[in-house]
Amino acid sequence: MQKPPPDLSPASAPPPARPPGRLTLDRMATPVGQSILVTDDQGRLRVLDFGDYEDRMVRLLSRAYGPVSLATGTAPTAIRRALEAYFAGDLSQLGQISWATGGTDFQRTVWQALTSIPPGETLSYGALAARIGRPRAVRAVGLANGANPVAIVVPCHRVIGSDGSLTGYGGGLPRKQWLLTHEGARFSGGQPKLI
Repeated sequence: MQKPPPDLSPASAPPPARPPGRLTLDRMATPVGQSILVTDDQGRLRVLDFGDYEDRMVRLLSRAYGPVSLATGTAPTAIRRALEAYFAGDLSQLGQISWATGGTDFQRTVWQALTSIPPGETLSYGALAARIGRPRAVRAVGLANGANPVAIVVPCHRVIGSDGSLTGYGGGLPRKQWLLTHEGARFSGGQPKLI
């Protein structure tokens, strides 16, 4: 028996994360390039981005929380191990990572909805908009998807065009293609390029 879909109406958006006290910046080598991990003093992942997009990451953090200071350190072992396991093939491990974001109610609703797309599956922007009860908000869903600060864990890479094609990804289309192929998803667009 299939379980009912989670409540993804705007009223079900997770509450905004309070501005973090201390933020720790860590870097991690992955098959899709160097990843940047920013965690808070409660051990939650606030940002997962890519080393070649560090400037954007700082802008998104500042937009969400105001001026922030990042201390160099190590992300919690549980986060690093879960990401290592994911890249080694245990796709279920992403769900073990505790994360928190700022953002608007609408953005947080979209980001929460992204976590309902299982590994190996994709969803179009239109279907994602319908899933949150806003079928006419396709462009707004796309913008929220693009502003997701927690790449991979909040799987914005699983959203594709209505024709099955790969569409924009903040980390670049080659990464999106690699991630979807790693997860066994079907899409239009050929074989992944190595990064």
